[in-house]
Amino acid sequence: MNKQELKNKILEAKKATDTVILAHTYQEPDIIDIADVTGDSFFLSKKAAELKAKRVVMCGVRFMAESVKILSPETETILPVAAATCPMAEQIAPERVRKFKEENPDTEVVAYINTTAALKAECDVCVTSSSAIKIVKKLDADEILFIPDQHLGSFVQKSVPEKKLIFWDGYCPVHAQLTKEDVLKCKAEHPDAVFAVHPESPKEVVELADMVGATSEIISYAKAQKGKVIIGTERGVVDYLAINEENGDRFIQLAPEKLCCEDMKKITLEDVYKAIIGEGGEKIELDEDLRKKALKSINRMLELG
Repeated sequence: MNKQELKNKILEAKKATDTVILAHTYQEPDIIDIADVTGDSFFLSKKAAELKAKRVVMCGVRFMAESVKILSPETETILPVAAATCPMAEQIAPERVRKFKEENPDTEVVAYINTTAALKAECDVCVTSSSAIKIVKKLDADEILFIPDQHLGSFVQKSVPEKKLIFWDGYCPVHAQLTKEDVLKCKAEHPDAVFAVHPESPKEVVELADMVGATSEIISYAKAQKGKVIIGTERGVVDYLAINEENGDRFIQLAPEKLCCEDMKKITLEDVYKAIIGEGGEKIELDEDLRKKALKSINRMLELG
């Protein structure tokens, strides 16, 4: 069976089983091609809830599938590849946060959306990379534990100097590889290009950017530019822009040998097909008490953000 034949079978199967396919922008172009909805992680979770989908196949990583389940407990949610996970989401043990809160009752705990359901359940509020600054500014506490991404936290701290943010040792293994030298080299090769970067990147990289923002914000910024744009985030964004925008070669991937998330690329068309027809993937289940606790931190994010 060739690739197009497999895509056709997927489209037929999802229609026959009333399945909605969600795909994160970092997925391979073939996965994006057969998806019903494409976007960043929390957008996909909200979209699943809005659609009131009975069955969802989440082409992303585990915490994204968990987020769908948190918001839509009645939706059958399937992760096509059980091993597709996010190292950053699992870097901090929930027990560590619980102990910290017991010892520091006046400190609020902010969790990046890129965290497990179990970690969200221990935190006071979630944030996305686009809402983090706004939400942190609104919190009553002067001292805040910001987890897990220390680089995003550093970016937020710069914009909210009136708060004291505490960071632990979390980071995105993909974005954290970037260096100042990577950026300077690419800028020298493309002196007429502007540079957009994700705030999960180290401070020395962020300081060289013309624009810093979430995945969706980088895409919007890149589309609005008339000239070349160096993209400092996972290569799926450049793949997406190259396919969907005119003059796609004006989008330049920074450090392509570094900015590729192996977990995001684990899902294949065959995996998606098997997940739809019930012969593969993992059905996501959450303890109801844990789900409700995690939902509180997400609901507070929606209220403040």
